[in-house]
Amino acid sequence: MNTETIAQRLVALCREGKYEEAQKELYADDAISIEPEGLPPGALGNANGLPAILEKGRKFNAMLEAVHGGSVSDPVLAGNWFSISLTLDATMKGRGRVNMSEICVYGVRNGTIFREQFFYDVG
Repeated sequence: MNTETIAQRLVALCREGKYEEAQKELYADDAISIEPEGLPPGALGNANGLPAILEKGRKFNAMLEAVHGGSVSDPVLAGNWFSISLTLDATMKGRGRVNMSEICVYGVRNGTIFREQFFYDVG
């Protein structure tokens, strides 16, 4: 698959809430996931390799009490890279209701996503 096809497929699956399915289908086995610097203790951090990325997603889902809404933008493409804007309105266990907003940047190599990096305000 080329970058545009991968980007469109990722967006479609994420809009359906099928994040793990997207990772299993579109990510390289050696993919990396990068979070912003300065995360508080106990926050989910970086992950190396598809199994670690899948586990990171499962841990995040376990932190959710309820999802009230969210959105996934259309992708913006640049060569082997694309980005999306992602929002989530959710109640987190022990934290209450939060509205999250982030920019997600993905790198594509050999027909799979090899890198994801998230940009959002920490704190």
